[in-house]
Amino acid sequence: MLLGDKLFLAPIADDVQKVLDIGTGSGIWAIDFADQYPNAEVIGTDLSPTQPLWVPPNVKFELDDCTQPWTWPENTFDFVHGRYLFGAIADWNELLKQAYRVTKPGGWVQSCEADVEILSDDGTVAPDSAYELFWNMLYRNAGKKLGVSFQPMQENLQNKAFEEAGFESIQSHSYKFPVGGWPQDKRLQEVGQYVQLTMLNDVEGYTLFLWNTVMGENAPGYQEYLAYMRKELKNRKIHGYMQCRYVYGRKPLKTTA
Repeated sequence: MLLGDKLFLAPIADDVQKVLDIGTGSGIWAIDFADQYPNAEVIGTDLSPTQPLWVPPNVKFELDDCTQPWTWPENTFDFVHGRYLFGAIADWNELLKQAYRVTKPGGWVQSCEADVEILSDDGTVAPDSAYELFWNMLYRNAGKKLGVSFQPMQENLQNKAFEEAGFESIQSHSYKFPVGGWPQDKRLQEVGQYVQLTMLNDVEGYTLFLWNTVMGENAPGYQEYLAYMRKELKNRKIHGYMQCRYVYGRKPLKTTA
């Protein structure tokens, strides 16, 4: 939605043959890609089997952990795609090395990641808000305890990993996406409403484990902060946003061993 009608930014070939979608989640990206490129074979992987059973014939889903050694042979895929793996990856350099290995020379890898800290440019996300004292606090501190990062953009993890793996023609595009329908721009308003509804629907799912990790099991105050958070999500006077970054690079046609 943030990219309009685009599924990706990498300049892949029109005759792409084999595509890998890492962390496919619901499988919607893989399904949409398969519909758009009916001659391509698309494989979506995830730890959870949450994908639908009825899919285009050129899509298949596999249970796989991208943090473990990848089992595909070298030079298998024309395009490797991954998104929203923040909080799940301890070693970004290793992840992109694996992606580099299985990509064909001349093929592309794209990563989309978000920093889920809620910010504002006009001060409406106040220092004493639930956004700051609850949501942002949890995501800043949980990564330290879990050994992962929830701020891949702030730490520049994607770009560093692409460079370390050996990709060329690396490009990076960063975006802000609103939390709530406060923007005047209609498209961004729609994006913000989608984010708002998603968070209102499952803000407890996004925070309970992190609260117990950071504050301790059954620490007091959680339900109160949850109520304040829901209230702020509905407040159009708070102009909060998160950020995401698309990074893509090409595996050189001639590679060193």
